Amino acid sequence: MYKVLAYITAYCDESAVKKCIAGIFKQTYAVNKIFVVDNSPKPLNILEPETGLVVIKSHPENIGISGGLVKAVDFGLQNNYDFLWMFDQDSIPTSDCLSQLVATFDSYTYTRNVRVGIVAPVPLDMRTEQVIMPAEFRNDHFKAFAKTSFDSPCFCDAPITSGSLLRLSATTTVAPPDSRLFIDGIDLDFGLRLRQKGFHNIFVPGAILHHNFATPVKFNFWGVKKILQRYSALRYYYICRNHTYLEFKNSQGFYKLTCIYRRLKVLLMKTLSILLVEPNKKFAKIWACFCGTYYGFRGNLDRQFDQSIKRALKK
Repeated sequence: MYKVLAYITAYCDESAVKKCIAGIFKQTYAVNKIFVVDNSPKPLNILEPETGLVVIKSHPENIGISGGLVKAVDFGLQNNYDFLWMFDQDSIPTSDCLSQLVATFDSYTYTRNVRVGIVAPVPLDMRTEQVIMPAEFRNDHFKAFAKTSFDSPCFCDAPITSGSLLRLSATTTVAPPDSRLFIDGIDLDFGLRLRQKGFHNIFVPGAILHHNFATPVKFNFWGVKKILQRYSALRYYYICRNHTYLEFKNSQGFYKLTCIYRRLKVLLMKTLSILLVEPNKKFAKIWACFCGTYYGFRGNLDRQFDQSIKRALKK
């Protein structure tokens, strides 16, 4: 059996983290240890570390999802783990999720001779019955797979981080997750960089992860049912900044121009969405989107800008 380290990014939600830990321990394919980075200002009472099965590292300064992943990858490599199974705190895997991922890894690695980087489950939001599809990079933008049924595993550029099983030996050939991205777009960046190094990331229909994605809002628009998501102003900033940065950075030649057009179009649609579904702080959230898009085009991921904007939004 492989040596598997599970990892959870925790932040101010003790109940969610405990449910995630319980789901990991219920797997039919056992993990060896759980590594938790607790970014909460006040440490959560998650589990007694003396059990030996859970390692908890407190970072009240908040190093984000990306910073936590860097530490988890380092811990996994230093302790000779084969895989890092990555989780957001609001995710719960079904009991056979890990066994499905491992079986798919074995099938593609040893039967088909494929260099596998990540094996990912289907993230299902039970509140909306939406599946969060993996992404492909197409010339100037990341595009989610169309909502179609899959009968067998398929290749993608970037599945979402939560629930994904990362082959740790693959991380020695690429730079670690970019800690400057903080909380958004880490999956797009790292997954695509693995693909560019010749690894394949695989989406596995038989493996299911229950995952809460933002705050969904359902409504009818001219007779058509729509679901949009609500976020904090700072999260809007990170979404716009990081996605703009990653898409513009990976676009080449003429596609740099089309990327600019697409990102400005996204900015317009975000503005309209905020006006439509956000109940408060509309201007702050729109301003966060504009600032994020601007710094994304500049390629400036220095967190001091994030902090200055955060202070401005609190006024």
